[in-house]
Amino acid sequence: MLIQHINIIAVIVAALSALVISKIWYICFEVNPKRAPFKLSQYCYLFMLSFIAALAMALLLARKPGFYMALHTGILAGLCWVGTSLGITYAYANRSIKLFLIDAGYHAIQFVVYGIILGLWR
Repeated sequence: MLIQHINIIAVIVAALSALVISKIWYICFEVNPKRAPFKLSQYCYLFMLSFIAALAMALLLARKPGFYMALHTGILAGLCWVGTSLGITYAYANRSIKLFLIDAGYHAIQFVVYGIILGLWR
């Protein structure tokens, strides 16, 4: 079973990294400075979603493919799966290219960091 090959601590650290990266990323690229501050419940929700994404990435990497394969998987997941999916959604919603680049850029970095953490921490 694949779940036996997963380092759950690495998955938790990867999920937590997404929260740290998102805080830094969205402070740098604030689009709506009048937005209300996050509540603890929102951070719990974000962690839960980030944990699911990190766990899915860990399942993709469960056969211990090595650091470079984990890094490439992170790049592909962030840019090709998440980024293009966001692009489709943003096109249909007629959202700005600037907002798309900010959000897709965050997810690209998120999954690359997942790949780095999960690839190094076996």
